[in-house]
Amino acid sequence: MNTNILTTRQAEELHKAIIAYLTANNLSNTVSALRSELNLGEDVFDPATAKKYEGLLEKKWTSVVRLQKKIMDLESRNSTLQSELENSTPTSRQNKDPVAWLPKSPARHTLQSHRNPITCVAFHPVFSSLASGSEDQTIKIWDWELGELERTIKGHTKAVLDVDFGGPRGNTLLASCSSDLTIKLWDPSDDYKNIRTLPGHDHSVSAVRFIPSGVAGGTGNLLVSASRDKTLRIWDVSTGYCVKTLRGHAEWVRDVCPSIDGRFILSTSDDYTGRLWDVSIPNPEPKTTLIGHEHVVLCCAIAPAAAYPHLAAMAGIKKPPATSAVEFMATGSRDKTIRLWDARGTCIKILVGHDNWVRGLVFHPGGKYLLSVADDYTLRCWDLTQEGRCVKTIGDAHGHFVQCIRWAPSIVKDVPAVNGEGANGESNGTPRKAAGAAGAGGEAQIRCVIATGSVDLNVRIFAN
Repeated sequence: MNTNILTTRQAEELHKAIIAYLTANNLSNTVSALRSELNLGEDVFDPATAKKYEGLLEKKWTSVVRLQKKIMDLESRNSTLQSELENSTPTSRQNKDPVAWLPKSPARHTLQSHRNPITCVAFHPVFSSLASGSEDQTIKIWDWELGELERTIKGHTKAVLDVDFGGPRGNTLLASCSSDLTIKLWDPSDDYKNIRTLPGHDHSVSAVRFIPSGVAGGTGNLLVSASRDKTLRIWDVSTGYCVKTLRGHAEWVRDVCPSIDGRFILSTSDDYTGRLWDVSIPNPEPKTTLIGHEHVVLCCAIAPAAAYPHLAAMAGIKKPPATSAVEFMATGSRDKTIRLWDARGTCIKILVGHDNWVRGLVFHPGGKYLLSVADDYTLRCWDLTQEGRCVKTIGDAHGHFVQCIRWAPSIVKDVPAVNGEGANGESNGTPRKAAGAAGAGGEAQIRCVIATGSVDLNVRIFAN
């Protein structure tokens, strides 16, 4: 025995563990030989002591193998990071800056519990809660920081198609919509109790969003829904009444995105168009129709003010506009392209790169990038300062179609969180400050956290 490796006491412990192991395996001749060589008689190492050492050798053996594997994994990860660091450019090393942050593989957490494809995800505006909806008819609430499932909400009788956090001043609600034709409201502060069900649509309800109360006199009580019945409906969540029905699309309305001031709503449809509505007037009509896609338009996002300078340059405008909360928009389609538009409905750029249907879009709150997910299993980052060039592709974002993406809402400092403004900014990654909504002295701090959901039954969290 090389005494340099083990102390005398450790060597004795090892000998006893070996004897206990041999005894347990009925190798009595070997036990006698080893006992006599080590002078370990029954008086020193009696059956009771032997019992204490039983199984010790196997335990240590398996834990060593486990630790060895862990060490090898860490070493390999270390060498990958080392080579990334050596090959990184000075700009990529500045990734600490939230404005320049982009998601990278592998995801921080992979959340597993749904039994059917995931259709939607939404972040709570204040807490580290994330809601995900699925074709399994449930909504699950996760702690995205810890990567743990907190609860499963049941109530819908068919696939849940969209979820969103927001609502009246000082009171965050969760809204969900489903193929069962209903919208349901849940109260996170009361164990996610179902406080209201809104019937009225004649077909599947595909998207739901709270409307921010940026407009003077706004209460934050409004919610907009999009449906396969070709309409959009605006609801008062405090009464449960439908206050407006928007008709104009000729087919299934797939997605909806409200502007940060709550005045406008952008919608997309199976009729190959996007429409921008001014909902501040009594009888809203489409203000602008976005024509150009060659297939169903599945998703949309409104650009934050921080993106205006880059998009204006792309559109050939010298000075970025500052007149409204909807100067530029993005839409994604089954024609595999993303189109960027100005407020007049002019297509200023077509982003080509995805190999399949484009399912979800979010603008980076810093304004420099647009992120997209698609049925080609990827997440792509498009640089708006470089004419919309695709500068990053996460090829293995998921193992199947990626159906949704959301950016965690920015944290507004020095201002109490009200009526889920963060939650609405989150649908297109708009910090309140960017659109002048932090007038009350608030400072919007970008959170570098993204959630995606897929047909592979996983929700993934990409975080700094």
